[in-house]
Amino acid sequence: MTVRVRDFLAADGEAWVRVRRAALPYMVTTPEQVLSDLADAHPDRCYRLLVAEEDGEVIGTAQVGISHESPLPGQGFCNTYVHPDRRRRGAGSLLTRTGEEHLADVGARTVHTWVLDEPTDRVFAARRGYAPRRSAHFLRLGLAKASLPPLPELPCGVGLLTAADFEDDPRPLFDADAETTADEPSDSPMELSDYENWLATTWRRPGFDRALTTVVTVDGQVAAFSAAQTDGLTRYWSAMTGTRRAFRGRGLAKLAKNHSLHRARAAGYTDAFTGNDAGNGPMLTVNRWFGYEICATEVRHVRTLG
Repeated sequence: MTVRVRDFLAADGEAWVRVRRAALPYMVTTPEQVLSDLADAHPDRCYRLLVAEEDGEVIGTAQVGISHESPLPGQGFCNTYVHPDRRRRGAGSLLTRTGEEHLADVGARTVHTWVLDEPTDRVFAARRGYAPRRSAHFLRLGLAKASLPPLPELPCGVGLLTAADFEDDPRPLFDADAETTADEPSDSPMELSDYENWLATTWRRPGFDRALTTVVTVDGQVAAFSAAQTDGLTRYWSAMTGTRRAFRGRGLAKLAKNHSLHRARAAGYTDAFTGNDAGNGPMLTVNRWFGYEICATEVRHVRTLG
């Protein structure tokens, strides 16, 4: 049996999701999202999707590209996942090597990759010259049976909206997303500055649930938000929860997320997932308050290309 790597085709959407859900069941992934991410990627991202195929079956995937929104030049990424039942066939190595070659060709200086915090996965990365950096957790909340905190009365001057209320002008949400993203703990910081690209890759991305994305305002200004992605069936993902700098320390992010979770449960979603940098203590505290539990940990690794 021979494993080969090729570029992703539109017809691979279902197979891609099947592999990704098996390897990383904590993420909310749909074929529509995969196709949209590829079609709407910024040219500077040099984004490429790879699949490993064995006897006509897709057994592995890789997302490869440049972190073009980072102020640090030449930051590449290559995230490889192989179906747990199809490991030890060389698919992971072949996907990673092909991804690294692509990144070298487009000028990347370093490659970042997320590796599950499991012995075999960490050994795989170390053998290929990757060094561990910071960790991040996946967290799960059984939404159907969770005892969510009650919804409090809104303080004076505080309002509650959804992303759907910004259909005519989502720019205030972009500004809030850009500010909070810039403050996220990361080895490869991001600076959101391209509004049109944000509209294509966030606002219009399939699965971005505007009705469940909750926005807290203070005296009419966007102060905090909790963005929601869903698969349209049972799975809900907190894509980003944050508060603008001028409004922090008032519990507004917690308020936004609480309302979003209540709405998600009322809409029939049963499993809520989110991800947190291991060093983001305030957000981990908020998620534990809701009842989220860590279900897996990934470690970001980096390798210098030479």
